[in-house]
Amino acid sequence: MKQLYLALLLVGTLAVAAEPDGLVDLWSLAKSKASVHRLSTTVKAQEMRDLLTKEEDVESAIGWCRRTGITKIYFETFRYGYQVERPVLERAKARFQAAGFLVSGCVTTATVGKKSTGWSVVGCYTDQATQKRLQEIFEFTAGLFDEIMIDDFWFTDCTCADCDAARKSKTVTVGERTYSVPGDTWGEYRCELMFRLSLERILQPAKRVNPRVQITVKYPQWYERYQEQGYDVVRETREFDRMWVGTETRDYGDKQWGGTPQYAGFFIMRWLGGVGGAKCGGAWYDPLGTTEASYLEQARQTVLGGARESLLHSYGYLAKGHLEKSAVGGPKDIEALRPQIPELFRVAEEVSHRSLLGIAAYKPPSSQPENEARVFDFMGMLGFPLVPCHEFPADAKAAFFSLHALKDSGLAEKLSAFIDTGRPVLMTDGLAERLAGKVKTDAANVSVLRVKGDPKTLLAWSQAEVDAVRTPLLRSLGCVFHAPGKVSLCLFADRSWVVDNFNDEPVTVCLDGATYEIAARQWRCCWFEGGKQ
Repeated sequence: MKQLYLALLLVGTLAVAAEPDGLVDLWSLAKSKASVHRLSTTVKAQEMRDLLTKEEDVESAIGWCRRTGITKIYFETFRYGYQVERPVLERAKARFQAAGFLVSGCVTTATVGKKSTGWSVVGCYTDQATQKRLQEIFEFTAGLFDEIMIDDFWFTDCTCADCDAARKSKTVTVGERTYSVPGDTWGEYRCELMFRLSLERILQPAKRVNPRVQITVKYPQWYERYQEQGYDVVRETREFDRMWVGTETRDYGDKQWGGTPQYAGFFIMRWLGGVGGAKCGGAWYDPLGTTEASYLEQARQTVLGGARESLLHSYGYLAKGHLEKSAVGGPKDIEALRPQIPELFRVAEEVSHRSLLGIAAYKPPSSQPENEARVFDFMGMLGFPLVPCHEFPADAKAAFFSLHALKDSGLAEKLSAFIDTGRPVLMTDGLAERLAGKVKTDAANVSVLRVKGDPKTLLAWSQAEVDAVRTPLLRSLGCVFHAPGKVSLCLFADRSWVVDNFNDEPVTVCLDGATYEIAARQWRCCWFEGGKQ
């Protein structure tokens, strides 16, 4: 029997209802698609005070959310030392719920108690008074909401005398309890401290106040530094009710916010999705340091990453243009996003029932990048269809390994067994040097990627250089792909694909014998539906 495939090429339009002025009725569409993908936003604590205390302002916010397809809102109770007054939160919650929105709480643990010796808005959590204040904030919030998200300031970088003494003693004290720490590095101390605080100063007291409350830890976009500043993603994910992902990549060339490749949103979403499993709910991105094009790229990579919800941070940024100093974006980003929302819902629906096909990219939790930070993100920008994983990919058809893999104490044995199968292996030059004499780095099926301790230089590779490295790995997947740099490829097991062009000019790509023109800063999606003829 011949297999018949129907390829659906998305061009950004869907048959959806329109409002009288011709705009798509995003509110109705969003409610109908909420089980597949939901759009939400936050109102920061200071925005609650400045933008949601008057009835007409609340009405304006409700209208803006509806026009943007947002069906859920998170009200912050605390940020930068300011706690919102309870009546303001209660009124806003009641009004939005009556208007048909889901409403949850949010806490940004910035400027809580004693300041860190590092970043001044971060707390010194060795300090007992700071711990107590932290607990009070979450008890207050749990009394108002059945769901609380923690924004990505839930870390510490303090090196004060008290922190240093505790670190050297290899102990963590939370309240009246003291716990041992396995070592005396700053990373070990901070991970143990933040884990114990999560249990005893956030989760347990909040649930005593409100047994129904579900608390979500949101991990920041800067995944390479988690282990240094207190994020233990395995243990924290196990204890928190849910976990979320920061996919804010902003504009790569922005002087203040730049330097993160757009593909990072996809990588971190998929990697943490593997760590969290069913607990991984959604992603959060913002307009800081964005153009309209880079803002839309955040949205696309988030959806491709499999997020079930996209949180557009924040209402003040996006609706009112209340942006940080030197930032761009905001209302213009939303104007650009709205026409794309129907397609984003469609892609989310297609992604939800497909599994990735690609090159396993192994990053063990708490692994050190050394001088290969974000190498995965830059690889994705070169059209390597990565399948991020936090466990050794023994069954992968092809795999990529970097210095991160050294975190795995059994790496040499596992990698040797993988190489012996004859499947394609790509490893960085840094890893190859460290494993020389331990694994067959010169085997015929092993290629070495010339990173030279500076992953961003990969973006300067010519198409010929990229194709030479990429082709052997894709051959194992039954795929042929030719494209210049800054073009990503996302493959699915049923042969569906998405190609995203991050260049400022159109590109021509060849995929499995067919040629496609991809417009500047645009993507093209092809979805196959299987059937029998």
